[in-house]
Amino acid sequence: MSSLWVFPGQGAQQPEMLHGLPVSHETRECLAEASAVLEQDALTLDSAHALASTRAVQLCLLIAGVSCARILIQRGHRPDYVSGLSIGAYAAAVVAGALSFADALRLVSLRGELMQQAYPQGFGMTAIMGVDIGTLEGLLAQVNSPEQPVYLANINAEAQQVIAGSHGAMRQVALLAKKSGAGCAKLLAVSVPSHCPLLETPAARLSEAFSSVDLGPTQIRYLSSSSARLLNTPEQLRDDLANNMCRVVDWHNTLRMAYERGVRLHLELPPGTVLTGLARRQFEPGQAIAFQGARLDTLDAMLRQEASRDS
Repeated sequence: MSSLWVFPGQGAQQPEMLHGLPVSHETRECLAEASAVLEQDALTLDSAHALASTRAVQLCLLIAGVSCARILIQRGHRPDYVSGLSIGAYAAAVVAGALSFADALRLVSLRGELMQQAYPQGFGMTAIMGVDIGTLEGLLAQVNSPEQPVYLANINAEAQQVIAGSHGAMRQVALLAKKSGAGCAKLLAVSVPSHCPLLETPAARLSEAFSSVDLGPTQIRYLSSSSARLLNTPEQLRDDLANNMCRVVDWHNTLRMAYERGVRLHLELPPGTVLTGLARRQFEPGQAIAFQGARLDTLDAMLRQEASRDS
């Protein structure tokens, strides 16, 4: 049996999330490197005020994910697979050994700025729960227009999707979804319309920045959350990371692919536990656990137990 380490996307951020990281050599190193590369104190990024910025949110998610993964690696653990939802893919690529942490910081800083500049207000993302994807796509077709754009953005589970677009269009889709049996429609803490054609222009600009970045082959198997496929060449990784902001996230099938390949231990790196909840639906009789809220010695025991099963 194998293990999968996953890294969450925007919406999982929490005030003071960097200040709450475990005290360790790895955490201090990551924060110091981030501060040097970004030319600002990384610990200024996680205040409630700072997290109103897409750039700050995405940088905090990257730093938190890489820091905690390195803590576990230093303690002798190593995943069989890594994957990240949206911005989480950058932390996954760093842990997979394909992208340096310094380059990831520079790219994520630019990514956040490009996304924020493209849609400074009036747009976002909404989770729709309780309707199937076919029904939701029909509702999107009814509402979507050049004046009120709205698109499918994430497929999180069979009856849990996320849409992206203008606030007005999302409200219309949410009302129609509730009439069609949706149990909940929740506006997410994301200020840009990610994972849809609205971000094709900033994705193209980010692709240009990637052309000067060296990527290597993956040392740990990397599952793309856009294609739900294994990627391993630098060219594949470059395309996946640069363009995932404008491609639908298929997290449901990414987890299914992992399970079909023998993954039975799903570990969510900080912050949050949302991905753990989604995985529990697909990982029975396996285990889905989150780093946040768990003791390190408990994680040690679970990861060692899984490794001993593989040997």
